[in-house]
Amino acid sequence: MELKDYLKLEIEGLDRQYKRTLDTLTQKEIEWQPASGCNPIGLMLFHVFQAEDSFMNPDKSQMLWQTGKWYEKLGVDAKIETAHFKSPEEVNAFKVPKLEKILAYGAAVRKQTLAALKKAKPEDFEKMIKLPWGEIPGVMMYSMVVGHATSHLGEMSYIRGIQRGMDK
Repeated sequence: MELKDYLKLEIEGLDRQYKRTLDTLTQKEIEWQPASGCNPIGLMLFHVFQAEDSFMNPDKSQMLWQTGKWYEKLGVDAKIETAHFKSPEEVNAFKVPKLEKILAYGAAVRKQTLAALKKAKPEDFEKMIKLPWGEIPGVMMYSMVVGHATSHLGEMSYIRGIQRGMDK
């Protein structure tokens, strides 16, 4: 199997995991925090999509967050970067957008990710990309998309399980 085909399978598999985790949840459940300062499912989902947008646009200027004005569509401060809050107060103050809007942003980001993957040449996977903390090979951008989302999907599934279980 070609690397591109494998990466595409991994990335598309995330969408099935999102559906399983989010299916039938209400907006109230999307916003629910297990305790003060804990991330609700909606905040984690927003964070995952914004991080993917950032991973695929390391220079930040081409992020859909900016070019598509998704901050306006979601009703969120444009300055929020990857929804990574540093204090419980910031988490508690975040107003979770409607799930449909978060998913629309996620679909736009995913379309961008898959389009970049489709255009990628084998040498693009080996090309070094400069990031604030160092350089990584291009293939790691896709690995970060999958690994990061998967870890947060586990957290989202756990919170769903606390609320109602995965089978309800």
